Amino acid sequence: MSTAALARPPSNLLLLAEGRALWEAGATLALWPLLQFAPRGDGHSVVVLPGLGASDGSTELLRRFLSTRGYAVHGWGLGTNCGPLPGVEKGLEQLLDRLHGHTGKVSLVGWSLGGVFARMLASKAPGAVRSVITLGSPLRGNSKATRAAKAYELLSGQPADDPARQRWVKATPRVPTTSIFSRSDAIVSWHSSFEKETPSSENIEVEASHLGLGVHPAVLYAVADRLSMSENQWRRFEAPAALRAFYPDPARD
Repeated sequence: MSTAALARPPSNLLLLAEGRALWEAGATLALWPLLQFAPRGDGHSVVVLPGLGASDGSTELLRRFLSTRGYAVHGWGLGTNCGPLPGVEKGLEQLLDRLHGHTGKVSLVGWSLGGVFARMLASKAPGAVRSVITLGSPLRGNSKATRAAKAYELLSGQPADDPARQRWVKATPRVPTTSIFSRSDAIVSWHSSFEKETPSSENIEVEASHLGLGVHPAVLYAVADRLSMSENQWRRFEAPAALRAFYPDPARD
């Protein structure tokens, strides 16, 4: 993947399609009974982290769904995600340590900037993390690959290009890792969300808006499937035959 592709933000035309997030949430509500056939888990703890400028309210639908799949689901509990403000990273580390001590290894699901925090936690404390799933998160490239760079700097007071923190994020975590992305994401370039695939990491592509990634029915199903993998028996995502049309080949040109 070229450096130029990683440095470009999404097309301006894609912004017109971000309004479909409302439709995507509505589709999930309409399909809620069918989504109850998604794989169930073993009850381990899952922390869901919101994106930039969002709070736990934005992940409520996803967390409720994962609760129906049998998990002990937690929000991040730190208010609005304004980036690495004083106390945020320490608070996340304490949350992970507390849950790990009480219930064992924890899975992390992060939407956009929330996925950046999830990977940072997994890189710093792999022994406490069971798996990492990111939704439209900027994992590679630089700040030019996302339209949210200026908002990040305004809210956090930190530079968007931050090598000290990025080194924890760019490296693939040493735990099962899944990046869910959309080529029609208008906020974060899909190129920067594309994970280097290893025996324990993968990419799942969906057709969704950036603002709808956490409420899209195809995303919810994929997250449930990934979380249901038994520890030490992880395998790549394979959609059921009836659902394959909703998951394009992420490796296509």
